[in-house]
Amino acid sequence: MYDITIIGAGVVGAAIARELSRYKLSICLIEKEEDVGTGASKANSGIIHGGYAAKHGTLKGELCAKGNKMFEALERELNFGYRRPGALVIGFNEEDEKKIRELYNNGLTIGCDDLEIIYEDRIREIEPHINKEVKVALYSKSVGVASPYEYAIALVENAVDNGLNLRLNSEVLSIKTKDEYFIIETTNENIESKYVINAAGLYSDKVAAMVGADNFKILPRRGQYVLLGKNQAHLVNTVVFQVPTAKGKGILVTTTYHGNFMIGPNAEEIDDRADVATTIESLEYIIETARKSISDFEIKKSITTFSGIRAISNSDDFIIEESAVKRFINAAGIDSPGLTSSPAIAERVIGILKHSGLNLVEKENFNPKRKGIIVKKSNDFDGKVDHEDPSKNIICRCEKVTESEIIDALHRGIPIKSTDAIKRRTRAGMGICQGNFCRERVKKIISREMNIPLEDISVRGKNASAPPIRVDINTIRKLNK
Repeated sequence: MYDITIIGAGVVGAAIARELSRYKLSICLIEKEEDVGTGASKANSGIIHGGYAAKHGTLKGELCAKGNKMFEALERELNFGYRRPGALVIGFNEEDEKKIRELYNNGLTIGCDDLEIIYEDRIREIEPHINKEVKVALYSKSVGVASPYEYAIALVENAVDNGLNLRLNSEVLSIKTKDEYFIIETTNENIESKYVINAAGLYSDKVAAMVGADNFKILPRRGQYVLLGKNQAHLVNTVVFQVPTAKGKGILVTTTYHGNFMIGPNAEEIDDRADVATTIESLEYIIETARKSISDFEIKKSITTFSGIRAISNSDDFIIEESAVKRFINAAGIDSPGLTSSPAIAERVIGILKHSGLNLVEKENFNPKRKGIIVKKSNDFDGKVDHEDPSKNIICRCEKVTESEIIDALHRGIPIKSTDAIKRRTRAGMGICQGNFCRERVKKIISREMNIPLEDISVRGKNASAPPIRVDINTIRKLNK
């Protein structure tokens, strides 16, 4: 019998798990996929949004502003990859300036103290490659960039180190309510728990319906991206947004935490919650729209395309509450700015648990620290392929990932049986060749270190669905308008 079971190991479930691991509780985290953070948590912009980004008076507005201020301390503790380049929301005309002033005033109302409205000369000091037609911008210094999948991994690794029980490849099939506890039926076992926290993302309404707490619906919205090489990163210094639309924050231009140039996402209402395909029509729109911000990028330098699906609730706000079913807590409808808000969401859930009557006693030996996996290489790093020293033996040439980094990733608290799981932790396979050189080399290390037959190691996990349909990258590279 667990005190608390969390369903869903995206950034929200992971943040809640890590926060709860501070206390003397038995905690279980259930995830239907083969790794943590493999849904929307890995396929998003990775932006830590400014407090202006969500409307005052909503949970999004409150928790975005609070969460933004928590990331520097989280990075110091967990080493997942975070920096703060700031952001511009750019405008081209008087109507855009009006919307920018609305964002500015919304931010002031929420309590932001980092906002400034700037004009042409100052804009070009910050962003020399910006479109010459840009007239006005909202400048927010507190906007950051994080590695979202590494963030989810870091949270869960630290929670496991502090006593969390993790159950991967465990899809929830049903939940039965008893007087004082729940019985959660999964594909592998039945789990008994006094409290359940529903952080199941796109499937949170379906999980809630299992106990009759289905007072909301999830409306899936897909966003597509184009990822380019690091040799385009000099074109942008901040995160550059255009004025937002009714469907979201619009097409952005940014560099990722690790320095890749990235554009996207669009916003598409879809029916299939698993449809993470990319389409030529959407990618053409993204490229064309991104050029209104920064026109000089070379699309022939594209590496890959990807898409993620956001879990929009029909209330268009976060749903974080104890449901009508006592001790069943929903943390649902967490779309953008969910990544930014995730540590504040975790704290809010702790407050709900206290109000519900759970006795929370802090551990004396809680360890908030987690060592990073990726080792930054100096310019004089003398590693090479097939070096006898594992710390210098380069497995992935594009990203200079060494054997010792892969070994480190394998011997932590989360079981790994796929090359994609290694890719998310070390970047082996994220370079220009997209794993064509290193994938088989990574497989051999997994097999050796984990004593798993080579044939049992796959790219995405043994029970994973078919890979998504993506537009051929050579087709994208020819769209050099």
